[in-house]
Amino acid sequence: MEAAFHRFLGQSVTEEDNCPAPTKIMAAPVVVCRNIRTFGRIFVGVSQSGSIGLNACRYHGISTLFRPLQLPAACLHTGTFSSSLPSSVILTEEPDTLYQKVSVLVKGHDKAVLDSYEFFAILAARELGVTLGKVFEPPKNIERLTLLKSVHIFKKHRVQYEMRTHYRCIELSRVTGSTAQVYLEYIQRNLPEGVAMEVTKTSMEKVPEHILEPMWNGPPTEEKPSQ
Repeated sequence: MEAAFHRFLGQSVTEEDNCPAPTKIMAAPVVVCRNIRTFGRIFVGVSQSGSIGLNACRYHGISTLFRPLQLPAACLHTGTFSSSLPSSVILTEEPDTLYQKVSVLVKGHDKAVLDSYEFFAILAARELGVTLGKVFEPPKNIERLTLLKSVHIFKKHRVQYEMRTHYRCIELSRVTGSTAQVYLEYIQRNLPEGVAMEVTKTSMEKVPEHILEPMWNGPPTEEKPSQ
């Protein structure tokens, strides 16, 4: 601001030097007043802009200080409260089914696949604590089909196709219905492609009441004479 003021004064001095002698004394006060007014306007504008910038800075500082903390939505937990206590076990009066033997028969055309699946089924039964019975390999079934080598050739030129079906049988002894259901569902979900399964269950039933006592132990019945 001082440099601008000196610059304006310098301009007035040069104008005074260029003026003619009679008007030199009258032109100097007018130019000085004009320069002072211009300098005053500049000073007022600079002060106003400085005050506006200062107020803006102060307001920005206050707003920064009193601005609420904004957390991302990922940091806020909006879920409902759920109890981590285990659910109560529902007891039913209906007794579980008892199986004396559960036979699992699998069959396929690839012997190596059946070997791998047999190892998996035995390992799963041991992990679940299921009592294993017999594990054996029934005799394979072979089907042969003899056809002509070509439809446009003599009958003596033939070709023979052979289909072999291998079997594996795994027996479980004395298991409950719930245990057998869990085990069968587990091994059926992991059944390889191209392998079929057949399950045979032998359940243990209670003896009916009407045959608990022999009929000959009851009171004798009178035979009516035939007419």
